[in-house]
Amino acid sequence: MASAAIFLLLGLLMSTITGIQSIGVCYGTLGDNLPSAPEVVQLYQSSGINRMRIFDPNPATLEALRRSGIRLIVGVPNNDLQALASIPNAATDWIQSNVLTYTPDVDIWCIAVGNEVSPTNPPTSQFANYLLPAMKNIQSALLAAGLTQIKVSTASFSQLLGSSFPPSQGSFSDGVSSFINPIISFLVENDSPFLANIYPYFSYTGDSQNIPLPYALFTAPGVVVQDGNLQYQNLFDASLDAIYAALERSGGANLQIVVSESGWPSEGDAAATVENARTYYTNLMNHVKGGTPRRPGQAVETYLFAMFDENQKGGLETERHFGLFSPSQQSKYQIAFN
Repeated sequence: MASAAIFLLLGLLMSTITGIQSIGVCYGTLGDNLPSAPEVVQLYQSSGINRMRIFDPNPATLEALRRSGIRLIVGVPNNDLQALASIPNAATDWIQSNVLTYTPDVDIWCIAVGNEVSPTNPPTSQFANYLLPAMKNIQSALLAAGLTQIKVSTASFSQLLGSSFPPSQGSFSDGVSSFINPIISFLVENDSPFLANIYPYFSYTGDSQNIPLPYALFTAPGVVVQDGNLQYQNLFDASLDAIYAALERSGGANLQIVVSESGWPSEGDAAATVENARTYYTNLMNHVKGGTPRRPGQAVETYLFAMFDENQKGGLETERHFGLFSPSQQSKYQIAFN
């Protein structure tokens, strides 16, 4: 009995540790008042944040990350996809400059080729034909360099779904199936994760008459959506499980999903308040340790968006207020990462 209790305690402890270690933070640099890269890395370390996603292979950032112990997702910007897909040796040169130059000092575990590319979304549709060839060329360059431990994926998003309610009926839209299905096959063949940007904030603000705010903030007092034998008390789980269901319908039943972005702004809209953002981030961090109704008990590696408010981001005012920290490195929410 004593030994059984010890194993149970160890199991619970390891589950908690895994949940804590599964949280990362995206580091964007679209601001003219942000700390230097070495200061940013030091802030990650002092805050107990051991995972980072960057959106381009910034040399100053990569240099500052040497021997930091921070696991990294490196992004390939959409504007680079055409060259990587069509110019001979472009992917080899990219890997040489942005990966081999820094490994093993920098712990790069994944390369996110492109961000939210969709053939039906005009801002990114111009890149759709280049995405999979670029992914394949980056994968080949990694293998040629002997870097078999680094995964290649792309950061996708919920707008690719044609159906998401109830979550069990999640499926990719007909207009993107010829685009996304070969990508899913590539991920399956290479044992790479499916990266997904998930924002309950945008879902809520886009349909606030039908989506209760507590459902988006993880504070609903009971079940909001009953989906067969699965019960949903928050929109994050429903959104994630809709993608799992879509992957299952498209040959990706065994793919792991990594949430590559999720966040809540603190200014710029009625729902964008410091209190709501604090509630969302805190509850999200605690919640992903335990998985979703469709995949219970599996901690979901999740990257919070973002480290800082970025005053040079375009779009709505809210886009400039997703930071966990102000540019002066002051915590906005006093969240405990460790």
